Amino acid sequence: MTRSMTAFARASSSTEVGELTWELRSVNHRFLEPHLRLPEELRALETPVRERLAARLARGKVDCTLRFVPGGESAGGLKVNRRLLEQVLAAADEIATRIGEPATPHVLDLLRWPGLLEEPQQDPDAVSAAALSLLEQTLDSLVANREREGARLQALLLERCDKLGGLVQGVRARMPQVLEGVRTRIRERLSEVAAELDPTRLEQEIALVAQRLDVDEEMDRLGVHLDEVRKALEGDTPVGRRLDFLMQELNREANTLSSKSADADTTHAAVEMKVLIEQMREQVQNLE
Repeated sequence: MTRSMTAFARASSSTEVGELTWELRSVNHRFLEPHLRLPEELRALETPVRERLAARLARGKVDCTLRFVPGGESAGGLKVNRRLLEQVLAAADEIATRIGEPATPHVLDLLRWPGLLEEPQQDPDAVSAAALSLLEQTLDSLVANREREGARLQALLLERCDKLGGLVQGVRARMPQVLEGVRTRIRERLSEVAAELDPTRLEQEIALVAQRLDVDEEMDRLGVHLDEVRKALEGDTPVGRRLDFLMQELNREANTLSSKSADADTTHAAVEMKVLIEQMREQVQNLE
């Protein structure tokens, strides 16, 4: 399945541990390059998150953002350590009895007592498990979006392959006529001095000119490269790098065809080929 590297996915989940939200945004890049934004209390997730991204994605710059709002008991604010409070009050009464003065501890003084107020502790394993489970769901959505965009790009590339193939066949069909025209023009230009030339030597020179203008090899290589593009697009592995290389090869053959062109129609076909190849190259940049 051909995949694009450009996609976005977002997923949220309300669980016992709180509200979790993942946002994944990917764009084209030569390699897989994750950029993580995690809450401070969930920094330990960085390694497992990178592992899961690497298992599902081959290329692309991926921005990963996790938002976490604690829920349940952890969202209930501060709690009083009742056992410590009783111990502090008992100690105050004992001291007051010993010195003969009433114990009247001030509330604000008690609140400043170390450990008297407790912040509810979240179970880190439960939060991590919930976050990673939601990440897998978000990755499912991201991969599906990449495949959907990849299918659209695949259709466009195959359409341009067909157009290129048509141009190749058109040039191939015209070449006998083009070469015969070249031979005719050479003979006409040399007709005035033909009597002074060796006929065998003249035919050899004409054959050499025709050989330099012959583009059968370029046409064959263009056809082979187009077949390779189609095979790559129909495969199940990431194809972006291979297609990028094939675009370079296609462009090289189109340039050679242009340099060998001996008539306006062939030159026009070569220009059209280069336009189509450049369009394909731009689309290939987004493929995984």
